Amino acid sequence: MDEKLEKEQPVQENPAADEKNEQKESEKSVKTENTEKEEKSDKRKKHDQSALKKAENEIKKLEEEKKELDARYLRLLAEYDNFKKRTVKEKEELSVYSKAEILKELLPVFDNLDRARGVNDLDKLREGVDMILTSFESALNKLGISEIPALGKEFDPNLHEAVFHEDKEGEPENTISEVLQKGYIAGEKVIRHALVKVVN
Repeated sequence: MDEKLEKEQPVQENPAADEKNEQKESEKSVKTENTEKEEKSDKRKKHDQSALKKAENEIKKLEEEKKELDARYLRLLAEYDNFKKRTVKEKEELSVYSKAEILKELLPVFDNLDRARGVNDLDKLREGVDMILTSFESALNKLGISEIPALGKEFDPNLHEAVFHEDKEGEPENTISEVLQKGYIAGEKVIRHALVKVVN
């Protein structure tokens, strides 16, 4: 019966033990919170380190691209400079070559004029001048230069320059009645306009 009484007797509460248990629970809770905070902090650190590493890699990549672009720019600049120098040199050479070709065609005319100075007979001189004119026209043709047709043609301000105007019966209006100075053309380029008299 004593055993029954012992069993039935209410368990007495131990406030010191309860307090200890609460303290242990509180400490456990604080430790858990601290652990969670540490884990979050570690995760944040890892994330920040990862982001930092990515940013550093991106910076390195951009710096390499910049170096490559700078090098490419400098190469292009050097190539352009060389191109300009080469073009200037080619232009100068072309100019010299063109002048040489023109002079090569005109030198025979000069030689004929030089010979004509020594002729005393007027008939021979006239004949020599005609030959010189023929050789000069031949030289111009070889250079692709031709006389602008004018006499009897319709006046064209792109090819002719009217110096005088005249009224002439039986002649159509705007027709060239006289050429005062021949004009010359090379392809589409007018070298000199023909000076003409035009019928009104």
